[in-house]
Amino acid sequence: MQSPRERSEVRPRAGWMVMGKRGRPSALDVWRVLAVFLSLFPVVSLQCKILRCNSEFWASTSNSGPEEEFCTALRAYNTCVRRTARTCRGDLAYHSAQHGIEDLMSQYNCSKDGPTSQPRIRTPLPPPPPPILPDSQERSDGPEVCHYERSLSRNTAPPNYTHCGFFGDPHLRTFSDDFQTCKVQGAWPLIHNKYLSVQVTNTPVVLDSLTTATSKLTIIFKNFQECVEQKMYHAETDELPAAFADGSKNGGERNGANTLRVVEKVPGQHVEIQARYIGTTIVVRQVGRYLTFAVRMPEEVANSVEEGDNQDLYLCLNGCPVNQRIDFRNFRARTAEAQVAGRTRSGVAAAGFTYQTAKARCKERLPVEDLYFQSCVFDLLNSGDINFTMAAYYAFEDVKMLHSNSKRYHIFEKDAFMRNAAQRGKDLFSVFLTDLLAVLLWIECCTGHL
Repeated sequence: MQSPRERSEVRPRAGWMVMGKRGRPSALDVWRVLAVFLSLFPVVSLQCKILRCNSEFWASTSNSGPEEEFCTALRAYNTCVRRTARTCRGDLAYHSAQHGIEDLMSQYNCSKDGPTSQPRIRTPLPPPPPPILPDSQERSDGPEVCHYERSLSRNTAPPNYTHCGFFGDPHLRTFSDDFQTCKVQGAWPLIHNKYLSVQVTNTPVVLDSLTTATSKLTIIFKNFQECVEQKMYHAETDELPAAFADGSKNGGERNGANTLRVVEKVPGQHVEIQARYIGTTIVVRQVGRYLTFAVRMPEEVANSVEEGDNQDLYLCLNGCPVNQRIDFRNFRARTAEAQVAGRTRSGVAAAGFTYQTAKARCKERLPVEDLYFQSCVFDLLNSGDINFTMAAYYAFEDVKMLHSNSKRYHIFEKDAFMRNAAQRGKDLFSVFLTDLLAVLLWIECCTGHL
């Protein structure tokens, strides 16, 4: 293996690195410079949308090709960067990209006038292949510790896999298959354990409405042994990158780096992140103007708590706080009463949906009247946004791909009611035992004084 000194030379003007055939710059080396600025100033960079330009340049130059193609991609990169000038002024990543483009244009004699490669057309891909099962992970490279099932003891029972989904207005399916509709406006943690953290930011769907939907999503994969370096994936409305925030598509330079990778299924609409070193698959989609999230994860990983950490607020593990939940049945009853009385709600009137027309529209994609169907109806009545129909549809498709138990794909309202009733029963029983213990202690104390 060549040493870093043999692999690259440093350009004096802007610190851009050159390597490969004919001294052609590698997109990976270009991104190493940009990654420094993105990691130092992540919030500013994400606000000014420079990340999208970087991702498109990375995608168009990741495979080697003629210098003419490189110049074409460079001109497209330059055009994209110039479009962000107003919102990125003062951003060091933006100014670094400007200087780097000028260096590369000059070095490779690229004309500023000429064809530019356009962003790839968002054409649907063929149906995705079957989900990658743990057995197939053994074909990947890297140390044994970087393959979750192979790293387990031979005498250990096969791991149980759990699923969590978050979509729509928003609706949450927890690791324990509880289904809830929540308000949760602002930033909320979905998952936080020894291996990764997931946070969503939800914004109101309709003005003066309690319901929200996800407009930003951040996933941090933590540094793990000789397998992967710490990586951050950030998505927001109209920006679903095909790479991590530093421009890479895998876990870095370590031996097990390929056990963490980003796979773009449909450009700008569907990304899958495979973290095989922890047996985890994450699906992120943009449907309409909002994001959806789904994950398949071993129970051991889902429940791995960092010492001293309180997991009460992690939505995938414990659900939404009680004061943040919305009751389906109460909402339906209020909607029906308003329609019978001739009153209108802003979301319903805007799209002209009644309870019956919303049911008919959702039935086209979700023929089984489970809670995914009910969430679709709720979202249409509450927002009037037809895209929420597809959000519920894709959420259920992700369940079929990621959930380990086909008998539990569907969750029905009566199941949720019984589960909540059982939980309330447990809570009341706990209160009863506490009160009984207090009474017994009081009696014993009084008896001792007599």
